[in-house]
Amino acid sequence: MKEDKKRGIGLSFAWNGIVQVIKRERNMRIHCVVALFTVLFGFIFQISRLEWITITIVIVLVFALEMMNSVCEQIIDYVKPEISMEAKIIKDMAAGAVLVAAIGSIIIGSLIFIPKMFAFFGI
Repeated sequence: MKEDKKRGIGLSFAWNGIVQVIKRERNMRIHCVVALFTVLFGFIFQISRLEWITITIVIVLVFALEMMNSVCEQIIDYVKPEISMEAKIIKDMAAGAVLVAAIGSIIIGSLIFIPKMFAFFGI
């Protein structure tokens, strides 16, 4: 019984972490809106199962990297609150990882949705 309670507590901590990153990080809210529209377009354009899998993986990747970027920023601000070139480089690298994933998601979304949009509008 005690193990189940621990598991439930761990899950609530994890859920709280997701809620906190959405509340605190503007970019995460932007990613959420983009993901919502992407899912909506997926239903509208009736994407295939493989396309859903691809879109899901990309959304999860961007969310996870945005959360890790936020973690890096929070840790650095806590450990080294004064301005530091080393801290800036670490933060920039973490943000770069998110940017790479976001650009990849735009490319993948374009490859999936542009042909469907052309077909839908008869272009």
